[in-house]
Amino acid sequence: MQLSQVIANLILKGFSHHYSLFQGLTSQAQVHFANADWQSMQRISAERISYYDKRVNECIEKLKRRIDASHIDTELWLAIKADYTDLMSFHPQAELAETFFNSVFCRLFHRKYFNNDFIFVESTLTAPLVPVEEEYKSFFPVVDGLLPTIKQIFAQFDLKAPFIDLEADIKNIVKAFVKQAPNMNSRNHQMRFDILKAPFYRNKAAYIVGRIVSKNGVQPFIIPILHNKSKGLFIDAVLTNSVQMRVVFGFARAYFMVNTRSPSGVVSFLNQLMPNRTPAELYNAIGFHKQGKSEFYREFLNHLASCKEDFEVAAGTPGMVMEVFTHPTFPYVFKVIRDKFGDGKPFGRRTVLERYQLVKQHDKVGRMADTIEFSDVAFPISRFPEALLSRLKKSIPGSLEFDGDLLIIKHLYIERRMTPLNLFLKDATEQDKRHVMREYGQALKEMMSANIFPGDMLLKNFGVTKHKRVIFYDYDEVQYLTDMNFRELPKSDGYFDYPDAYSVAPQDVFIEQLTTFVTTDPHIKSILLEQHPELNRAGYWREQQQKIKDGVSTNIYPYPESLRFKSR
Repeated sequence: MQLSQVIANLILKGFSHHYSLFQGLTSQAQVHFANADWQSMQRISAERISYYDKRVNECIEKLKRRIDASHIDTELWLAIKADYTDLMSFHPQAELAETFFNSVFCRLFHRKYFNNDFIFVESTLTAPLVPVEEEYKSFFPVVDGLLPTIKQIFAQFDLKAPFIDLEADIKNIVKAFVKQAPNMNSRNHQMRFDILKAPFYRNKAAYIVGRIVSKNGVQPFIIPILHNKSKGLFIDAVLTNSVQMRVVFGFARAYFMVNTRSPSGVVSFLNQLMPNRTPAELYNAIGFHKQGKSEFYREFLNHLASCKEDFEVAAGTPGMVMEVFTHPTFPYVFKVIRDKFGDGKPFGRRTVLERYQLVKQHDKVGRMADTIEFSDVAFPISRFPEALLSRLKKSIPGSLEFDGDLLIIKHLYIERRMTPLNLFLKDATEQDKRHVMREYGQALKEMMSANIFPGDMLLKNFGVTKHKRVIFYDYDEVQYLTDMNFRELPKSDGYFDYPDAYSVAPQDVFIEQLTTFVTTDPHIKSILLEQHPELNRAGYWREQQQKIKDGVSTNIYPYPESLRFKSR
C-alpha cells in the first residue's frame, strides 16, 4: 500500500473512532431520560462538545509518527486527498469525514495551504450518500386505522419507560391536529405518517419529529414527550406551527442528542420540514457543530461571491471587550476580542475565552445565542471600507494579519445578528415595549434556572429576534449564579449612599440597582418592575440559588404554555 493510502486510511480511521465514541455517548441519553437522570443528561450534552477536538489531536499524533509534518510534501498531500476522496465514495458519514480531514490538515499546516487543492473547502458530495428514506419510517392509517397507527408510531421507539396513559395521549394528539391543522383532516386512506426513527433528546424531554403527507399537502410536526419520574412518560403537546418548530431547533438552545447512521439524511429530512433553516443551523441543532461550522463557512463564501456590499460596524452600543462588525445582507455578526479592555473590565483575554466556552457547553435554555468560533479567517480586504479598517487596526491590532489582498483575523466568534434591545425600544410601540420587557425579565429568570448569572444586564447586551424573542449574547461577564453573593443595599446615613465601613467583595451584587443601571428611561423601568417586581429583590435571587443547590431542576418549555395538554 502506498504511503498516501496509508495516511488516508489512518485519518479515516481517526474519524471512525470519533464517530463511534460520539454516538456511544449520545446513546446514553436514552437511559438517562428513562431514569429521569437530568444531571447526567446535562453532563453528556456538555461532554460531547469537546470530543471532536480530542480525537483530531489523537489522529495528528499518530500521523506525526508516520510522516514529517514540519513541512508540507505537496505531491504527497494531493495524493492523500485523492485517496481519501475515494474512500468516502460510499461512506454514510462522508460529509463529516471531509470536515475531520480538514481539521487534521489545518492543524498541521499553515493557512496558505487552506485551499480546495488540499482540503475540502467545497464538498465533493452532491447528495446524501444514504437515502433520506433510511432515516425515517412510514406508517399508513389505511391498514389498521388512525388511532392504532399512532400507537404503532410510539411503539417503535424504545424509550425504556412506560407511558402513564398512552391511549389518552393519542386522543389529545388527534384533537390537537384537528385544531391546529384542520386542512390535514383527511380520511385514513388519504394520508401517511413519515417519522424519523430516532427520538431527539434534550434536557428533560424526548421529541418525535415527523410529517403527515396527504392529498392536501405536507404538515410537519414535533411531539415532545416528558417524564413524570414517579409515574412514567406522557405526551405534552403537538407542535405544527413552523415558527414554533424553528424555535425548538433554534440557535439559542442546547444541541439535540440523536442517534443516526446518516446525519446528512436527518438534516435533509429536517430541511424539508423547516426550509428556512440552513444546513449549518440544522447540523448544529443535532450536535454536529463542527459540521455546522463547515457548512456555515461555505454559505459565507458563497454569499460574499454573490453580493457587492462591504462590511460595516454592527449596530448597537460599542462594548469594552468586543469589536463587532457585520455584513449588511448576511444575518450574522463577527466578534473579535479587543487588545485592551475598558477600565470597567477587571479581567483579561483568557477569562473572556473561558466564559464563552462555558456558555458553549452549558444549557442555553433558549435565551443565550450559540457562537461559532473560528481561527485564521481570511476576508477580502477590498470589502472593508477605510473607516472600518482603521477602526479595527486601533481596537484589535493583535488579532490582525495582512497577506496581499487578504485580511486575516486570528480569532473570532460569530453569532446570529439580532436587534439590540436598547435600540429596539427606541422606536417600539407601547405594546412591543411591554412585550420585550416581559421577555427580558423572563430571559433573566430562565438563565437563573440554568445557574447562569449574565453579569452585565444592560439592555444593549440582549437582542430581539425577528419573532420578538429576547436573547442574551454578551458573555464576557457570565458567571454561575451560585457563585454570586446577592445583597441588599445598605441603608443610607443621609450623606452617603454607601458608608465607608460597608465592604464590597468582587462577587457581591446589589440587585436593587437593577432598574437603575439597566435603563435610564423611567417608563421602561416602570414596565420592568410592574411585570417582574421580584427581580428587584435580593431575596428572590438567593431563593433561586438555593433551588439549584438543592438540585431542583426547572422545566423550560421551548413552546407556548397554551399548547400543552392541560389534562396533565
